[in-house]
Amino acid sequence: MQEYSIPATFEIPPSAALPDAVTSNAAAHPNRVALSRNAGGTWMPVTSREFADQVARLARGMIAAGVQAGDRVGILSRTRYEWTLADYAVWTAGGVGVPIYETSSAEQAQWILSDSGAVAVVVETPVHEALVESVRADVPGLRDVWQIESGDLDTLAARADEAPATVLDERRATLSTESLATIIYTSGTTGRPKGCELTHGNLLYVAELAPAVIPAMSAEGGSSLLFLPLAHVFARIIEVGCIQNGARLGHTGDLASLLADLGTFQPTFLVAVPRVFEKVYNGARQKAHAAGKGAIFDRAERVAVAWSKAQDTGGAGMGLNLQHKLFDALVYGKLRAAMGGKVEYALSGGAPLGERLGHFFRGIGVTILEGYGLTETAGPATVSGPEALKVGTVGRAAPGSSVRIDDTGEILVRGPQVFRGYWNNPAATAETMRDGWFATGDIGVLDSEGYVTITGRIKEILVTSGGKNVSPAVLEDKIRAHPLVSQCIVVGDNRPYIGCLITLDAEALPAWLEAKGRPADTPMHQLVDDPEVMAEVQAAVDAANASVSTAESIRNFAVLPVEWTVEGGQLTPSLKLKRSVVMKEFAPEVEKIYAS
Repeated sequence: MQEYSIPATFEIPPSAALPDAVTSNAAAHPNRVALSRNAGGTWMPVTSREFADQVARLARGMIAAGVQAGDRVGILSRTRYEWTLADYAVWTAGGVGVPIYETSSAEQAQWILSDSGAVAVVVETPVHEALVESVRADVPGLRDVWQIESGDLDTLAARADEAPATVLDERRATLSTESLATIIYTSGTTGRPKGCELTHGNLLYVAELAPAVIPAMSAEGGSSLLFLPLAHVFARIIEVGCIQNGARLGHTGDLASLLADLGTFQPTFLVAVPRVFEKVYNGARQKAHAAGKGAIFDRAERVAVAWSKAQDTGGAGMGLNLQHKLFDALVYGKLRAAMGGKVEYALSGGAPLGERLGHFFRGIGVTILEGYGLTETAGPATVSGPEALKVGTVGRAAPGSSVRIDDTGEILVRGPQVFRGYWNNPAATAETMRDGWFATGDIGVLDSEGYVTITGRIKEILVTSGGKNVSPAVLEDKIRAHPLVSQCIVVGDNRPYIGCLITLDAEALPAWLEAKGRPADTPMHQLVDDPEVMAEVQAAVDAANASVSTAESIRNFAVLPVEWTVEGGQLTPSLKLKRSVVMKEFAPEVEKIYAS
């Protein structure tokens, strides 16, 4: 049994609640730009006073429509300005926000709305409204559906005068740190989603913690562009952190325009999941190789990694510093420009980033601060910071909380960020809460300085027929590092050896094919057995195998003619692999691995 605790560095007053920041910001800095609203590619400023007025009017409109203190209100939309507006309006009305991924199926939306007992839901598009209407008969408590694109929020705000001017003060009086703020449903990678109850105190703790992790959160001119789905706790805590600390917040729900939006918004810090950073790295590497500059990029990459590692051992020598400065002009500056040009720090979460990418990005001038947590911990269970960074780990226990590694290797967390339980599911709550500690289901190690390294997930550990325990995450991280690889899943439970299913990256293939003098539009199904493709994938597998023992190494693999996507149901909206779905859908392909 190992345990590590960090003393509290701040306190949240028991009477505090999330709407307070909106009104206090408007009073203290009425003309400061609090948010930037994307209007046809142009970023329109929204001041603190304007945002407070919009939140108040929408909240009063919701109250006029019948929303009571404690009522649950769903939000089903892409990441956009109106998401945050609706979120804070629900809280200001004394309600509880219930996020729903915009990619959710009718069955998923029905379950979340009915299980939470939602009385209303904000949706983005006519398609979303039709989806909700298709299940309305199975959501008995649902009264209102408000569609963003049809102007329903403006219509609702116009009803503000139907509610007494004193009503918002009355609703505020019903709130405290103990009040329920949101029910976030888990992504359901292992079964029907469970609703995690997060309080105002949970989210306020994370918001107050944020500047210690990301100094730009509270710095003059600090800003962030959110592109992760706000239905996920990771994006949600950044939303709250920006509003709480005065950082300018922007939204984009169209990943196709992300690079363009980064260029015009120019955030000072970024928040993303590891797969996004992998795509940035892989895309830049492939582009350089396709342009005949692969040798320069590869050398620049080695220098970046070496320079970063040297920062942990006394600093780089003169020769390495000179090389680093040269490649900053040739390569690194262009990579930073692709992220808007002003990013110095980024926050990665949702899954382990890996030491390789951490050193690469720090070497190019964008330090990735990695954290670890779950929906049940309101995000951060462990955190890194500029002054407490150990690349390859997910940091140490957040201030005022504790991390424990039990005798089985499972990570347990205790602290003010831990949720109060699962909605309508006391059995599940009892199963995960152990004497005040939340059992994460992840396994990891704790070093002598308190830094945590994630090594796998209990439910994902593979046990071969020979009795060897294998954590797939180590192998999968290495394989996904290859530019041609999109996703992979390591298999081998109760099998004689470890195998792997691999999908190719449809975005990366055309440039690779052109570089090989082959038609860029070659169908993917013609490439799964292609000798050159197989050689590239074999190199990725060999690199992964080099990091594990022979008994844990991949002996056989198959390349699939399809990609796994959120829309296809194989990935969660936060780009995590739904292992159970993949294993069911591609069972025949797994069998072929062991038949060959």
